[in-house]
Amino acid sequence: MTQLSVEHRFRVALHDTDAAGVLFFAHLFRHAHDAYEAWMATLGFPLDALLRDGRLRLPIVHAEADYRRPLHHGDAVRVRLALAEVGDSAFTLDYRFLDVHGDLVASARTRHVGVDHQGRRTLPDALRRALGLPARPCD
Repeated sequence: MTQLSVEHRFRVALHDTDAAGVLFFAHLFRHAHDAYEAWMATLGFPLDALLRDGRLRLPIVHAEADYRRPLHHGDAVRVRLALAEVGDSAFTLDYRFLDVHGDLVASARTRHVGVDHQGRRTLPDALRRALGLPARPCD
């Protein structure tokens, strides 16, 4: 059975913070992307191998986040990533950022679309199966 969710942990580093001493808003997406890379590896699609192969790219075409409370230098955070939606050529991921007490401190969502050198493309059969979709029928 494919793991369609993953938990990623990090500590807010000094370089993550802004002049106010809290997590700089854009760095939330860096940590979301770290969780995404770990998740893709658990599916058998490590991003470094996909990039080297060059036949499939999965760029983010939409990203959004909600911030519920500040995160400070040294705070321990758990990111829970889950597959929210999957289609023929795209998928959406939800991220929940939790503090040490399990309280939600932020959430994010990213939408990834499969592309190749010719443009948008259907996700490869192996990735479709890993995401819980059937392989494409043969024509």
